[in-house]
Amino acid sequence: MPLNDAARRAESRRIALSSFVGSAIEFYDFLLYGAAASLVFNELFFTDLNALAGTVAAFGTLAVGYVARPLGGIVFGHFGDRVGRKSMLVLTMTLMALASFAIGLLPTYDTIGIWAPMLLVACRLVQGVAVGGEWGGAALMAMEHASAERRGLMASFANMGGPAGAVLATAVFAAFSALPEDEFLAWGWRVPFLLSLLLMAIGLFIRMKVTESPVFAEAQRRAQQEAAEGESGKQEAPLFTVLRRYRKNIVLSCLGGCAALVLQSLLATFMLTYATGVGFERSTVLLAQTVSSALHIFTIPAFAILSDRVGRRPVMITGALLTAAAAFPLFALVNTGSAVALFAAYIIGNPILQASMYGPMAAFVSEMFGTRARYTGASIGYQLATTLGAGTAPLIASSLLAGSGGGTHSAPVSVYLIAVCLISAAAIALTRESHRADIGDGPVRAPVAGRSLSAASR
Repeated sequence: MPLNDAARRAESRRIALSSFVGSAIEFYDFLLYGAAASLVFNELFFTDLNALAGTVAAFGTLAVGYVARPLGGIVFGHFGDRVGRKSMLVLTMTLMALASFAIGLLPTYDTIGIWAPMLLVACRLVQGVAVGGEWGGAALMAMEHASAERRGLMASFANMGGPAGAVLATAVFAAFSALPEDEFLAWGWRVPFLLSLLLMAIGLFIRMKVTESPVFAEAQRRAQQEAAEGESGKQEAPLFTVLRRYRKNIVLSCLGGCAALVLQSLLATFMLTYATGVGFERSTVLLAQTVSSALHIFTIPAFAILSDRVGRRPVMITGALLTAAAAFPLFALVNTGSAVALFAAYIIGNPILQASMYGPMAAFVSEMFGTRARYTGASIGYQLATTLGAGTAPLIASSLLAGSGGGTHSAPVSVYLIAVCLISAAAIALTRESHRADIGDGPVRAPVAGRSLSAASR
């Protein structure tokens, strides 16, 4: 039975809350690993390496999770486009929580030797597959329940889960890192991972109450009608549809999203190691991360709303160019050794620069694909961007820093960030504006003069 306007708005709000809370819990688990890779894993799982080499190795295992994310996007995207968005979101949350809980139980290198880092990598692979399927489903559930004028805002609730999860992960990890060093390394670091099961129970309770995407349900109804009337043959696998019809969109969505995700990863993971190397206390850096991430939760939807009004492209391109201009100043602020300057760097970098690109991104990527392959296409495009951007950024940055002599020699890292931002800006400029396009069946195209949005979208 169709919902009236009031019921539809209430359902849309419920879906947005589900996307936000679910993504926050998923990213709590995923980003918790980043904090542990910066501060713990080099000592507990790579003890036969020197400090810098151990950090690089720990960041290498961090990257493994990002490499697995496109696989998760393909697998869960396939079933999300065939079976439905909701059921896949329940499964991704369960997998993520179990993998995180397992990390909290892992023996260290001193106990089981080489098996310790191998099991750590295996758990990280499962985390990567799970979060690879999470983002697309959460973004689409919110966006496909929304009106055209609010798609950017509603889709951004999935991205808001990232900083919310980061706040939760950083706060919990910081609380236990305040323990005496020997207690923290012995058992304190494990507790945040073990809490994953409790968070999973909360998330599943919320997710089980939402309804399936109406856009997906309509696409399924049409597909069944076409099959009954003999108008279509065997339904093509969503992955093949994406590769056949949306190859260019995959490349552009991937490259267009890289700048936001590189900056996100540098601030969330690499900067923790860099700032403590400069001389900041670990607790000070974690507090700066927490404050900036808390502000980030509110600026992401603000930039998404702006993109609903003026378009995805101008907001994201401006953000990428401003980030390129700020690459050297951000590190210069940290190098001063001033806590005020450190907080300024995080606040400029996260809730302003990164949010300007990240806020519109969920809608920007999702609007590039038709309904029957949208989960697969959006997941692949976004997760490839995370792999190339966020997944490799800490490893590349730490390697560049080591090659330049360490310390405050951050110029190569700044140049790397500038190059990524310019590539992203160019890729976004090559896309079509889609903030007012129809997202029904068929590829999304920008409206053409003299044609309706509906006609232009088919």
